[in-house]
Amino acid sequence: MSNTLLAVSIALLGGLLMTRLFKPLKLPAVTAYLIAGVLVGPYCLGAIGFDSIGFGSMESMHTLKIISDVALGFIAFSIGNEFRLEELKQTGKQAFTIGIFEASMATLFVDIALVSLLSFLPEGTLSLPQAITLGAIAAATAPAATLMVVRQYKAKGKVTNLLLPIVALDDAVGLIVFAVSFGIAKTLISGQLDLISIIVNPIVEIVCSLTLGAMMGWVLTQLEKLFNSNTNRLNLTIAVVFLTASLAMLKFEIGPIHISFSSLLTCMMLGTIFCNICELSHDLMAASNKWTSPLFALFFVISGAELELNVFSDWAIVVIGVVYIVFRCIGKYFGARWSAKATKCSPEICKYLGITLFPQAGVALGMCTIASQELGDIGTLIRNITLFAVLIYELFGPLLTRWALTKAGDIKPMPDHVKNRREHKLRAANENK
Repeated sequence: MSNTLLAVSIALLGGLLMTRLFKPLKLPAVTAYLIAGVLVGPYCLGAIGFDSIGFGSMESMHTLKIISDVALGFIAFSIGNEFRLEELKQTGKQAFTIGIFEASMATLFVDIALVSLLSFLPEGTLSLPQAITLGAIAAATAPAATLMVVRQYKAKGKVTNLLLPIVALDDAVGLIVFAVSFGIAKTLISGQLDLISIIVNPIVEIVCSLTLGAMMGWVLTQLEKLFNSNTNRLNLTIAVVFLTASLAMLKFEIGPIHISFSSLLTCMMLGTIFCNICELSHDLMAASNKWTSPLFALFFVISGAELELNVFSDWAIVVIGVVYIVFRCIGKYFGARWSAKATKCSPEICKYLGITLFPQAGVALGMCTIASQELGDIGTLIRNITLFAVLIYELFGPLLTRWALTKAGDIKPMPDHVKNRREHKLRAANENK
């Protein structure tokens, strides 16, 4: 327990100090947190003997998994706030169309690229089932990094209004695409067609997740009426998000059908129902966002510590990983651009939205873990390539997201009078010393 508390304190302090160190470089806080995680993780401090801090090995990182699970729950809960009906009436059709199309195009481009690469690699390096599975994983986008960049720079505008709903829809689309593609991959390996795994289980998971989230959203709204204090209401909100995230971890079987939940989808639906039927949701969401700031910082430091740097040691993984990264980005960019034009979006959305969809992490890691567990040695390559891609995406994705939102006009430069006021306060504080 003491090691866990020490690891949490070092993670939070290290991440915060890294943001100060990187401030002159004007890097997003997400990137600073991730680099802090790499430095305190198993491949840096852990590798030179500082394993007592709690990050000494990948096994020790599992003790901190609960923090990541809770943080993802609150991230999804916050994104659910973007699905307010009055706003969806204006952007809902565009977000739905773009979300489906860009995710599908990313899968298609990666599938074509990796299948074409098969003939150029030594035999046994990459197989067709592995290529198909990696194509499915390409559909997913990381909501956490995107949300953090939006919050840090207070991004607001046409691109941001579409971005967060699309990132949320990616989870549902990614689940379906992965289930179908992974089912086809397993059929190619075993020679047996399993329609339940390909069709029934993903639909059941999505329906169950949305149903559970909707029920908990209604429960939260009813319970809020019992309290008059905003502090108590905030405590209740946090407790229900904790409860919903824990319920989403349940798994069981009913005959041949596998019943499971997506934590992101469940907590997203919780936030969606809550923000649409609770009159106090605006104030409570704002208070919740302030409470979760250190939690999100911990999440990204831990994510950085979990990045496995040994994937660079295998040239095949690097080659396949580079192809995966490049063609996934091409698919995301042009998928978003073409569908945005088709739905008559503004030029800023057409040009910059696709770039903000590059980050990839949690959902993709969950998919590659499933592949690794069910396919054995075949799944190990899928996992390593995904880890390589996530390492690159997490370090550079937030930078590209900030750049795209700035170019689109959603991130405004700090006004001169605000800069002058801050500089004056800083000078006054230095003089008082």
